[in-house]
Amino acid sequence: MNRIVHFEIGAGDFEKSKKFYEDIFGWKYELYEGKEPYYLIKTGDKSTPGINGGMFKSKGEPLSVNTIEVNNIDEMMAKVESNGGTIAVRKMPIPGLGWLCYCKDSESILFGLYQDDKNAK
Repeated sequence: MNRIVHFEIGAGDFEKSKKFYEDIFGWKYELYEGKEPYYLIKTGDKSTPGINGGMFKSKGEPLSVNTIEVNNIDEMMAKVESNGGTIAVRKMPIPGLGWLCYCKDSESILFGLYQDDKNAK
């Protein structure tokens, strides 16, 4: 079964959004070094169920995206398209971690696909 393994928040006002979630839920942030500012969000520890996420500066409307882990991202991208969805952002590497793409479902709802691959570059 393919499960949601990560969420992302595309914030219009980075600092305001970070403070909001930190004050309400106690989430912790760690800056991830990349091309653009991106914060990893730690929502808890391994003693409780749940997933961690990330926050980036939205280039448009603020949004929230769920990312689903898959065994074969290329196969799943083809399935998305053959079932009425579209690929919004083509497959890209997250160096040393895996592959990521963003899709829209048949109702244009954005979601991510992620394939673990330590050799991705």
